[in-house]
Parts: sequence; C-alpha cells; structure tokens
Amino acid sequence: MTRYFRAAFILWVILRYGLDELALSGFRPLHGLARVITFGRRRHLGDPRGMRLRQALEHLGPIFVKFGQVLSTRRDLLPPDIADELAMLQDQVPPFPSEVAVATIERAFRRPLAAVFESFDLEPIASASIAQVHFATIRLRDGQLRDVAVKVLRPGMLPVIEKDLDLMRLMAGWVESASADARRLKPREVVAEFDKYLHDELDLVREAANAAQLRRNMANLHMVLIPEMYWDFVHPEVIVMERMTGVPISQTERLREAGVDLPQLARDGVTIFFTQVFRDGFFHADMHPGNIQVSLAPGTFGRYISLDFGIIGTLTEHDKDYLAQNFTAFFRRDYKRVAELHIESGWVPPGTRVDELEGAVRTVCEPYFDRPLREISLGMVLMRLFQMSRRFNVDIQPQLVLLQKTLLNIEGLGRQLDPELDLWNTAKPFLERWMLDQIGPQKLLQELRDQAPRYAKILPELPRLLHAYLQRGQQRDDRQLQELIAEQKRTNRLLQVFAYLGIGFALGLIAVQVLVHLRMRFFF
Repeated sequence: MTRYFRAAFILWVILRYGLDELALSGFRPLHGLARVITFGRRRHLGDPRGMRLRQALEHLGPIFVKFGQVLSTRRDLLPPDIADELAMLQDQVPPFPSEVAVATIERAFRRPLAAVFESFDLEPIASASIAQVHFATIRLRDGQLRDVAVKVLRPGMLPVIEKDLDLMRLMAGWVESASADARRLKPREVVAEFDKYLHDELDLVREAANAAQLRRNMANLHMVLIPEMYWDFVHPEVIVMERMTGVPISQTERLREAGVDLPQLARDGVTIFFTQVFRDGFFHADMHPGNIQVSLAPGTFGRYISLDFGIIGTLTEHDKDYLAQNFTAFFRRDYKRVAELHIESGWVPPGTRVDELEGAVRTVCEPYFDRPLREISLGMVLMRLFQMSRRFNVDIQPQLVLLQKTLLNIEGLGRQLDPELDLWNTAKPFLERWMLDQIGPQKLLQELRDQAPRYAKILPELPRLLHAYLQRGQQRDDRQLQELIAEQKRTNRLLQVFAYLGIGFALGLIAVQVLVHLRMRFFF
C-alpha cells in the first residue's frame, strides 16, 4: 500500500510541475488527461522544462536529487538544456538527529561513543542525501591524538532506496513505452546505472578503499591532499578519516586575497585530472565544487583537497589509448583517424563505412576550429562525439561517459579560476608524453620488470618442460607409427581376402569350363 501512495505522490508532483508534456508528450490520451487535472498544479509557462524538472526532483526528496545528479552525467542521452539544469542540483538536505548518528556509531563499533572518541561534536559540519559528517578526536594505538572527520550513513537508507528504485524502474518502463523520444533517452538504462552508483555509495568501506588508492597514487604529485583513512575505525555505515582544513574552491575572492595563484591552481587541476586518467586509470569522478577545497596551511599552501570518494571512475589500457589518440587526432583535424578509432574500438556495428563516419565526425569537430584553443572544451568535444555516435548505434562505455562528465567539471572549475585557461596546451604535453611512454623503450622495460617474477619462476623449469614436450612428441610419433602399422595389417588382411576370393572365383570358372568340355566330348 505504501508503494501506491508513493507512486500517487510522484504522479502529483509530475503534474504540479507540468512535467506531463515532458514525460507524456508522445502518449496523447494521458497527455490530455493530465491537462484536465489541475488541482495543486504550479506551472509557470515561462519556466524552462529543465528548471521544472530540477524543482520536481528537489521536491521528491534526497534519492531523486541524487538521481538527477547522476542523470546530469548522461549528456550523451539528454538535451543540453535539461543536462545543464540538472547539473545545478545540490545535496541541500537537513541533517538527521545527532542521537541517531551516535546510535549508528555505537552499533557499528560495539562500544560507547566515549570509548571510541576522545571528543565528538554533536553538531554535524555537513549533511548530504547519503550521509552527514561530524568532527571528532581519536587516540591512535601509539597514544597520539588525531583530529578526524566522521562520516555516518543516513539511517534507513537501503529500504527507502529499494522502494524508490522499484518505482523508478516502473516509471522508466512507462516512459519508455510512451514515445519514441522517451525510448531514445534509454530511461531503463539510466535507472540501472543510478542503481549501481547508489549502492556503491551506500558502502562506506568501498569509499574508504577508493580514498586510500587515490592517496597512494597521488603521493608523489605534491598537488593534491587526500585524507588518510583510519582503518581501525572503518565500517560500512561509518568511516573515520583525517580532518582536512581548507577553503572551498568556489570562494575565488577569498583564495585570491590569501595569495593563491589562481591560474597555477587551474593548471594544477588539469594536471591532477590527466594524471589520474592517463597514468593511473583511476580518477575521482565527482569533482564538483562541494567536494574540492584549497589548503592555506603553510606546509601545503595552494594544494587541492579532495573529498567524497563514493564515485570513482576506472579506465582500461584500451580506454586510455582510445582517448589519447582521439584527442590527438582531433587537434590535428585527422577526422579519418577519429572514425577509424571508433571502428577499431569494436563499438561500431560491423559494416559501418569509414567515410560516412568520418563525415559525421568532421561535422561535429570542424566548427570548433574557428575559436581560440582556450575556448575549446574537450568535455564538449567528447560529448558531441558521443551524441554523433548514437546515430551509428555506437555502444558508448559507461566509464567514458563518467569521464566526460568529470572533464566538464574540471574545465568549469579551471576556467572559473582562470578564464584564459588553455586546456589543450596544458594537457597536450601530458598526452604526448603518455603516448610516447606506451610505445617507447621505457614501456618495454616496465613490462619486462613487471613480468620478471613470473619469468624468474618459469626459466628454471624450461629444460624440464622442453624435455617433457619432446617426450610427449616422441610418444605421440610412436603411437602414430603403431596405428599406421595396425592399419596396414588390416589392409593387408583385406587384400588377402579379396585375393583368395578372386583366385577361388577363377578356379571355379576353370572347373566349370573343364566339365563343360568333357561332357561335350563324351556326348559327341
């Protein structure tokens, strides 16, 4: 029964914000019915459809806000006006009671709060749709005190999420059957993707592991700070991490007044992103301003501080090579190579003509070259290529869509810090160095070094393995010879039988002829 009440409430919100023409535009009977139902309707004809969709998601609650945030990453599926509006969604969620947070912590660690922390601030410092954060102090095993941030999962999330996801799947089926435009947006695919991201975020141990991996990867870059995870205090519902102190990156005036070199900060952000993508294939995929701060501490002045590691993107070596070559070919205006890369990736259906795909790529890319390089958005180029690829039924990989969304975030942040940021000149040396590393002698030496333990184990066994192989070969030859001899014997026996039959038949004929001759002489 609760499910039906929730479905009715969602339908009422859809009608109230005038989303019927967006969701039901291709299904005329329901579209006409929606126009009749006007109770509680709040639709301003001048409001864009994207704004109305964003307001409706905010009205429906935290899970739908998170869904809108994930949906905004699928710019390959959404019209630009809707994607831009959904990107403005923020987790402005009231905190849950501190008593509930304390109960969750005590249940997770099976100890009273005072036995876990030396001090604990009951007032949360931040609250989002999935969790909220409290400041605290812990004592480590060596007796040292550490200032920490405690992230506590919002209670009762899983049942609520499962119910809303069931409704989203049901609604996605309705929307998909309503019109061709709705089917093009692939609502079921989007809901499935949201399901994956949301369940990943609900496991705080996974987030802690992501942060630890990024911290190791970025240790020698000296451009970004990532909080340390205290594994004695990590649980699926609670994680305790190093407390980070910085200024939100969106407060550019405050950063400028503090003496931060904003253009250098913008270039560092691009370097961090491309390092994570092309060197490590493991990147922070939720780099909006709320998750990025800048350190003003003397020892780490001007460095980025990354927070919230619930969404992480990963790329294979094939993905990285595909991206690097695409970017390089694009800036060389080698559209044929871009088309070939799409085909070589295996994502284009068999039989696709290179010249047709090349023409489509040229149509997408050529207009950008009338602008200065600093005005070219690599994220938009990638997005346009994805949109063009849909015409050729290309199955774009989710990790590349996540990358494109993150690249757009990085470009937006970089140009907010430095409007003159030339992203290509900042990224080009990195891409060229990475591609050289993939085909140069250093790559060969690295592969040999990585495989050395395996080779060290195999080499001493080679003589024995070779001897065994030769023995098997000799045994195989002997067996084949024996089979040939046996087959020859069978053939000889068969030939003997035929020979005996032939001789017997010939003798029989001779005998018949002799008898006939004797009888003729006897009678005549």
